[in-house]
Amino acid sequence: MKLSNKNFRQARDFILTNARMIERRLFHFHFEKDNPEGVFHAVYAYRNPDGGFGHGMEPDTASPESQPLFSIMAMETLDEVGLLTKDRILNDFMPYFESITTESGGIPWMFRPLGEYPCEDHFKTVKEWAAMSTTAPLLGVLEKNNINIPWMEKAEAFVWEEIERIKEKHVFCYLCVPRKLEFLKYSKNKEKVEMALKDLKRWIFEDGILCRDKLDPGWGLYGKPHSLCYAPAPDSLLNPIFSKKSIDSDLDELINRQKEDGRWDTWYGLSEGMKLEWAGIQTLWTLKILKNYGRIEM
Repeated sequence: MKLSNKNFRQARDFILTNARMIERRLFHFHFEKDNPEGVFHAVYAYRNPDGGFGHGMEPDTASPESQPLFSIMAMETLDEVGLLTKDRILNDFMPYFESITTESGGIPWMFRPLGEYPCEDHFKTVKEWAAMSTTAPLLGVLEKNNINIPWMEKAEAFVWEEIERIKEKHVFCYLCVPRKLEFLKYSKNKEKVEMALKDLKRWIFEDGILCRDKLDPGWGLYGKPHSLCYAPAPDSLLNPIFSKKSIDSDLDELINRQKEDGRWDTWYGLSEGMKLEWAGIQTLWTLKILKNYGRIEM
C-alpha cells in the first residue's frame, strides 16, 4: 500500500495552510527540492540574544525564554538539512550549552518558565537537573563533526552514568531513544556502545512498550510507540530488530490514519492553534517516514 498522490497533496495542503513556518520550509526542502536556507531562517527566528532557542519551538509553551531542549531541536533541524557546520556548532550553539552545563557535566532538559506565559503543566514542574536526552545528542553531534573540546570529557562520563542509572525507564519515549542513539552511533567507546544497544533492543520488546493495539487512538503517539518510532528509515540503527512484516504493517496503519483534511493528528496542544501546530509536526514526521520507505505515490 502507498499513500496516493491525491492524499499526499491533501497532506501537503494541510501543512502549507496550517503548520508553522518551520514545518512548511522543511516540507519544501524534503519534498519540493527547496533551498535549505529557508529552514535556516525559520529556525533562527526562535533564537534569543543569549544564544539559546525559545519562543515555543515545541508548541507546548508560549514562553520566549531559551530552553535546552529547544536549542537541541534547533541544532537537529539544521543537521537534518545539512546546515550544521563545525563553525556554527562552536560559535552559535556551544557558548549557550556551556553556560547552562551543571556540575555533573550534563545540560538540563528544560527550565521552568520565569514569566507568566501559557504552557503545559509539565513545564511548571520540570526538574531542572541535567538530562541524558539533551546531553547525549549534543555529544553525538560533536563526535559526528569531529569536534574535540574539553567540555566533552565530563559530559560523556555523565551520559554513560545516566545510561546505566536510567536503564529501561525511558525506552517508551520515541523522542528520547533517537537522541540516545545519536550518541551511541558516534561514540568511540565501541564496547559500551555494543552493550547499550543490546540492552535497548531487549527492552523495546518487553511487555507494554510497543503499542500493538492498532485500534488504540493513541497508537504511535507519546508513550505508545510502534516500530517506526524507533526505525523511521530503512537504514535506522534499530531497523534490523523489527521484521519486515511488522514494519510493513505499521506503514499501512500510518497511511490508514490520515484524516480527511490531510493531517495526521495528535492529542497535544493547549489551544486550537497549538493543536494545529502539533498536527503539522506530526504530518511532516509521517510523510518523511513514508518517503523513507518508498510509500508515497509522487
